Amino acid sequence: MGSTTSCCVPSSPKLRRNTHCRLESDQQESELSREETGCNLQHISDRENVDEMNMEYNPSDHPRASTIFLSKSQYDEVPCRNVRDKRKSLFINNHGTSNRKYSSCSTIFLDDNTVSQPNLKYTIKCVALAIYYHIKNREMEGGMRLDIFDEKLHPLSKSEVPLNYNQQDPEQKQIYRFVRTLFSSAQLTAECAIVTLVYLERLLTYAEIDIGPGNWKRIILGAILLASKVWDDQAVWNVDYCQILKDITVEDMNELERQFLELLQFNINVPSSVYAKYYFDLRSLSESNNLSFPLEPLSRDKAQKLEAISRLCDDKYKDARRAAKKHSASTDNLCGIRWVPAILS
Repeated sequence: MGSTTSCCVPSSPKLRRNTHCRLESDQQESELSREETGCNLQHISDRENVDEMNMEYNPSDHPRASTIFLSKSQYDEVPCRNVRDKRKSLFINNHGTSNRKYSSCSTIFLDDNTVSQPNLKYTIKCVALAIYYHIKNREMEGGMRLDIFDEKLHPLSKSEVPLNYNQQDPEQKQIYRFVRTLFSSAQLTAECAIVTLVYLERLLTYAEIDIGPGNWKRIILGAILLASKVWDDQAVWNVDYCQILKDITVEDMNELERQFLELLQFNINVPSSVYAKYYFDLRSLSESNNLSFPLEPLSRDKAQKLEAISRLCDDKYKDARRAAKKHSASTDNLCGIRWVPAILS
């Protein structure tokens, strides 16, 4: 507090430049008042305007800002080619079975994927698909390049990196296998995969970089490393990841984590509203790409559990309504109060 470089400054460097230019026009008008008061604090209206600007650029911080991966997945170059790609994606994701199940009067089909307990396998598939669209529809001119994420400078294996390592886009299967290997070996949860995607988009926004063929593995590794430590109570240590990736050193993992945190400006908070937004956007992405979650008929046990949960939520809602009524009770319901007329003098 009391400093112009406080939390009121936007996160992204581009936002800081835009805010600086915006505040320069008002600096002359507010200079006299600041000298008179002797206070260098930023006005609250400026902070509110900065928050509105942040919403446009930081979807990982604000629940009302649209996610980057969902907008990039909607890029349409050639319509007929998209139809072919969707058919190919349908065959790959569903193993050639396109029979979709629909509920009827006698049978109700539900998936076991909820916002509080996502399905691990299909959540990882959706996250890999979101990263695939990030790489495929990135800006061709490219953003800032950082050496810490360059696979040529910091290889993950001892095998020689190809000369065209930063020119050929990875396939969706390749991204999925890389993420699945890390999650299965480290025994991470599906919620951690969603937080990984949040950190990835926050990194791309804050650092103003693009994820491409030459840096996608190390960016994903840094996001998973950080998400596992923030989300899980029993975090996976850096030395454990060195057991998964045999040829990487602990010093390299520590440096990757340190620079990832610095680029995030140590903002590792993920509000529940942002988490829910990413979860439902991933579901929308799966629906648009025919990556459907497995459906199972509603059994008697599941129906009883759903009914119990519904009854519990209903009871909590009724208790909340009773508590709200107590604050707005009428004086007609008050008892034990005697009215004594005033004696006229």
